[in-house]
Amino acid sequence: MTGDGTVRLRPPRNTLDRRAVGWWRAQWLLLTAVPVLVLGVLGAFVGPARFWLLTAAAVLAVAGPVCAVLFPLWWFRTHRWEVTDEAVYVRTGVFRQEWRIAPMSRIQTVDTVRGPLEQLWRLATVTVTTASAKGAVRIEGLDHEVAAELAERLTRITQDTPGDAT
Repeated sequence: MTGDGTVRLRPPRNTLDRRAVGWWRAQWLLLTAVPVLVLGVLGAFVGPARFWLLTAAAVLAVAGPVCAVLFPLWWFRTHRWEVTDEAVYVRTGVFRQEWRIAPMSRIQTVDTVRGPLEQLWRLATVTVTTASAKGAVRIEGLDHEVAAELAERLTRITQDTPGDAT
């Protein structure tokens, strides 16, 4: 925070949990497997379009695993987060990077979510809802214990932070 009370944009210091790579890979493979299966079944039953349906299924069956290997590693290298007494900092995105700062005085709620795949990887997502029109700030791919501690810390800090009148 600067002397005039504004929060400066700076790179967040923390990386996500390394297990987020496996979680993202599983999501990618599941999202690829469903269309491959549908296209394969349709290709088996729809004779006139069989070639195109099975070709599309084959392309997805090859591209899906390749993307599942490469993209999660790339995402892991670019996603960052940090929480200070003044703000929550999050940087996401690969091609189009988004840097978000949520000042503590603007935080309204803090939620922790663990979907079925996140539970398998012992991960969680912390969602910080603010008074911003841009929407909530999400920190995905955190160890579930780190996420619980973070939610507790954010709740404690925001309770001690006076609200922003603007």
